Parts: sequence; structure tokens; C-alpha cells
Amino acid sequence: MLARNILTGATALVTSVVVSVTEVLANPQTGQPAEWQLGFQRAVTPVMESINTLHNYVLILITLISLFILALLIFVAVRFNAKSNPNPSQVTHNTVIEVLWTVVPILILVVMAIPSFKLLYLQDTFPEHVDLNIKATAYQWFWTYEYPDEGFEFDAFKLEAEEAEEVGEPYLLAVDTKVVVPVGKVVRVQVTSADVIHAWAVPALGVKMDAYPGRLNELWFQVNEPGVYYGQCSELCGQGHAFMPIAVEAMLEAEYEVWLNEAREEYARIGENIRVADSNLSVAK
Repeated sequence: MLARNILTGATALVTSVVVSVTEVLANPQTGQPAEWQLGFQRAVTPVMESINTLHNYVLILITLISLFILALLIFVAVRFNAKSNPNPSQVTHNTVIEVLWTVVPILILVVMAIPSFKLLYLQDTFPEHVDLNIKATAYQWFWTYEYPDEGFEFDAFKLEAEEAEEVGEPYLLAVDTKVVVPVGKVVRVQVTSADVIHAWAVPALGVKMDAYPGRLNELWFQVNEPGVYYGQCSELCGQGHAFMPIAVEAMLEAEYEVWLNEAREEYARIGENIRVADSNLSVAK
């Protein structure tokens, strides 16, 4: 009973210390990294919140394991050194200890696996209702975004240092045209590539998906609060790999509708029924 109480108290202490340190040293801003950052960016989606929870849980677990191993090493060094133990033990094996060091690690892995599988299921299972579809196509070295339900698309290039400074956004993360989504809505992003392998990743949203030529991968997210959330291509894709930023802006529903109306006019595609030549013309051979 005493040992159990001590273990419970130690667990609570380590939990409070680890979580507090992580929250203090994690990025206080929204959607971008900070200097000397320790921990993830602040979560703004259900998936990222689950990732943070699992991360803190596993961090506490491995901290306790490390402290236990350290205590064992200190005990062995003090108890069984040549001075304290001039006549070494002749014991060659211990059945109980051998069973314990086999069973206990298995139980630890099971305890870690169960929440991990739940998180994987959450990431890979789309909600029944999707409010917005976006197709992201990677090129060397920019992104093209299509809103298929709205009938328009646009390209997103990184801003140069002077341009980013002028608009007050971080260089190498700022883009000339942001992906805009409504707050509280389920967004499905289909990711593909037109040349080499890329990856679409936004840490604050808890999403990262590889973009393969000739293949569609899917991810989903639901942003909880307005803001601009930055990401980058996360798969080495050539000389300009570091210059493929991603910026997702989450807006309230009313603001999103205003942006959507403006985007339809600005990025509308030419009607597909326009013909550039008369098919009835005959070509002399």
C-alpha cells in the first residue's frame, strides 16, 4: 500500500512538472514555431489535441521508466561494487526476475499501443459529413489549391523576405495566397503531386500527408478558432524544398462567405464549354 501511494504521488508530481514545463516552453503564438521552442505548437484541432495528449502521456511514462532504471543502476553500483561486496554472488539466473523483465515491458507496450491505435483511427477515419473539399497539388516548388465545389483554383508561392516583412508575416512561412477555411467545419484535403514526392504538413492542425505523382491521399481537420496556421513541405523534393511554405487561414463563417464570394470572382476558371476551334473544319491532306 505504501509503495502504491508513493508511486501514485510520484506519477502526479512528474505529470504536473512535465506538462507545466511543456506548456511554458511551447510556442505561445498561434500557428508558427518560436525560438528555443520545446514541445508542439498549440493545438487548434481535435486531432492535434489528441496528439498532444498522447505525447505528454508517453513522455511521463518514459520519464518514470528512465528514473527507475537510473535507480537500479545506482543501487547496483553501490551495493555490488568490489569494496562493498568482496565475495561476489555465484547466482546465474533468477526465474522470477526473468519473467518480470519479459512481462513488464510487454505490458508497457500494450499500455502505449492502445491510445496510439485510437489516435491512428481518429486520424484516418473521416467524419460522416464533410463541409469543404480542397485539392492540394504540389509542384517544384509551389502549391496549387483547388476548391472543386466552388469551381476555382489558385497558386500559392512563398513571399520574399521584403514582402513578408512588409505584411508582418514570418519569412519562409508566408505565402502570397492563403488557403482559407471556415472555423468549426470539417475540411477534407486531397493531396497529390505533379512531379516528385512532396508532403503537405501543418503542425498546429496535426496533419502531415505525402503527395505522390499520380495518386490521391486524403486528410481531414476541423479548426477550433480563427487564425493563420503555417506549415511547409515536409518531404525532400529538390533544390527549392525549403521554399514551399503552407499557410492556412481559419475564418468565422460570415468572413469566410465574404472571402468565398471574392475568390469566385478573382480565381474563377474559364468556362469549359468555350471552343477554340470548329470541329467541323476539314483539314486537307
